[in-house]
Amino acid sequence: QVQLKESGGASVQPGGSLRLSCTYSGYTYSKAWFRQAPGKEREGVAAINGADATWYADSAKGRFTIAQENAKNTLYLYMNNLKPSDTAIYYCAAGEELKMAERWSFEGRHYWGQGTQVTVSS
Repeated sequence: QVQLKESGGASVQPGGSLRLSCTYSGYTYSKAWFRQAPGKEREGVAAINGADATWYADSAKGRFTIAQENAKNTLYLYMNNLKPSDTAIYYCAAGEELKMAERWSFEGRHYWGQGTQVTVSS
């Protein structure tokens, strides 16, 4: 019953910045941004829980910031100093508990948005 919708994807130059948004309905404790680049598996990028604790993939640390605005039912991903390797479809996801090992995965029922394209090129 939880629905999510991403927006904000665009084409930008290396070094540029972008803000992705994800609006959602319903409640879940944990939320995250994933991405999938051409020819690669989907990977976790950033996560946040109901206590506003955050986690980041090594590739995102120092450049990306995840945030949530509960009153607006919106999740954000602020991306700075973008690189061509950031090119991917970005997805927001929500569930109760996110397990973070080599691959990030939700425990139990979880939900996905449709994705938004981010392209970083000269």
